[in-house]
Amino acid sequence: MIRRDILIEDLVTVLPESVRYLMNKGIRPIVCGEPLWDTLEGAARLKRMSDQQIDAVVTDLADIAAQKNQVKKG
Repeated sequence: MIRRDILIEDLVTVLPESVRYLMNKGIRPIVCGEPLWDTLEGAARLKRMSDQQIDAVVTDLADIAAQKNQVKKG
């Protein structure tokens, strides 16, 4: 499950597609080839995202994960 407190390292491991999504939102999940040592919320806060924006990012990532799981099942 994708939540605000998920570590970026865990997020990119379970959902590699999140890297591109986060980059498009201005959040750098990978630094020097390694995942950022922060939570999703912490990384978003560094970019001055509001609670509503962070909630939208979490929702979008959950949707991406759900679509990925649908493809696996199908």
